[in-house]
Amino acid sequence: MSLSWSSKDHKNTNQAAAAGQKRLRNDAGNKVSVVLGAQWGDEGKGKVVDLLATEADLVCRCQGGNNAGHTVVVDGKEYDFHLLPSGIINSKSISLIGNGVVIHLPGLFEEGDKNDKKGLKGWDKRLIVSDRAHLVFDFHQVVDGLQETERQAQEGKNIGTTKKGIGPAYSCKASRTGLRVCDLLGDFKDFSTRFKNLVHQYQSMYPALTVDVEDQLKKLKEYAERLRPMVRDGVYYMYEALHGPPKKILVEGANAALLDIDFGTYPFVTSSNCTVGGVCTGLGIPPLNIGDVFGVAKAYTTRVGIGAFPTEQLNAVGELLQTRGHEVGVTTGRKRRCGWLDLVIFRYAHMINGFTAIALTKLDIMDVLDEIKVGVAYKINGKRIPHFPANMDVLHKVDVEYETFPGWKTDTSAARKWNDLPAKAQNYIRFIENHIGVPIKWVGVGKSRECMIQMF
Repeated sequence: MSLSWSSKDHKNTNQAAAAGQKRLRNDAGNKVSVVLGAQWGDEGKGKVVDLLATEADLVCRCQGGNNAGHTVVVDGKEYDFHLLPSGIINSKSISLIGNGVVIHLPGLFEEGDKNDKKGLKGWDKRLIVSDRAHLVFDFHQVVDGLQETERQAQEGKNIGTTKKGIGPAYSCKASRTGLRVCDLLGDFKDFSTRFKNLVHQYQSMYPALTVDVEDQLKKLKEYAERLRPMVRDGVYYMYEALHGPPKKILVEGANAALLDIDFGTYPFVTSSNCTVGGVCTGLGIPPLNIGDVFGVAKAYTTRVGIGAFPTEQLNAVGELLQTRGHEVGVTTGRKRRCGWLDLVIFRYAHMINGFTAIALTKLDIMDVLDEIKVGVAYKINGKRIPHFPANMDVLHKVDVEYETFPGWKTDTSAARKWNDLPAKAQNYIRFIENHIGVPIKWVGVGKSRECMIQMF
């Protein structure tokens, strides 16, 4: 018996493959919309999420922990979120904490109870927690502080972490000694043994570390029972959400592109991927299901903690932005460093994330400035460089090339549509849009929900 392969067979196979690909595309399911920070965090992502979450069926967190800080103002009430997705405000939607998030249970319940007193009722009935999410323990937070002290003593500088235990928890995850939600809700005797081993491991590295193991285990057992009704298999839950009836699904990124563990200003970064790739790994969803990716940036630039900041203004302009913008970290209470808008980092964030639209926030903070500068390029030894430097020593040495614009000297806080903005403010916005090559969909001119001007 002989086998032959004709051109006709080949053609039929190609047609079948093409039909299969088309069917796969059509069966891909619901798309998720993603909101990501395009600077060093604190860009006002919570406001954008809050705006979109009013129509969302499901709002997800995919990475980070309670080192994140989102402030949302609704009906005059100010809510602070650290672990809870900002979408939890919407009583008609479900919020999901994905497997890529590291969860400090005392922090989660304290945050929920605090916001409950402000009127956020029934939040725990609207929250789903992935069983694959790793846990942050109290001793992780202590170790975070000890590590910062060591860095300061050995190198004369620290990283400027929030001391929320995020780095140590992700370190445990990477070294395969971490404990997950599914472990806590499983055999508690086995969990207790592994917890004790982990404590012992850290105490051998940090002799000053003291942990009341039995007291911690007692509390964790109590938290486990409070958490149990919220826990689901996150991968299966997301698959059902993507392939079930039409749903509006929103993903809320924590931190920002320049704090990404791979792409940020390393080592002055966070410990997770807060760029678009973290959405897939932090929720267990395919890239095919990523829809719109919205980048959020302030109309100027801020940064909390230490690290390179090329457009920083250590002068009256920086002080004015800090004061008018109330630039204080939600999580840390530290003053944010302030400077001109840096379009080099903005373009770099777009290279990695592929933004489909942009939200530009806090335009009103610049209402009083006589002139406004925008960083458009970096130079080393007088020559423009086309890329964003990986090496922080190089980044510290760059000279910034600026474009200068006249200030609009007009109060924009009452603007509710594009035509309400002064022409000079419109020119500033259009310049940013054209330079990045991405349309600006929203412009923020105040703290509350109604202060977001939607352009299209």
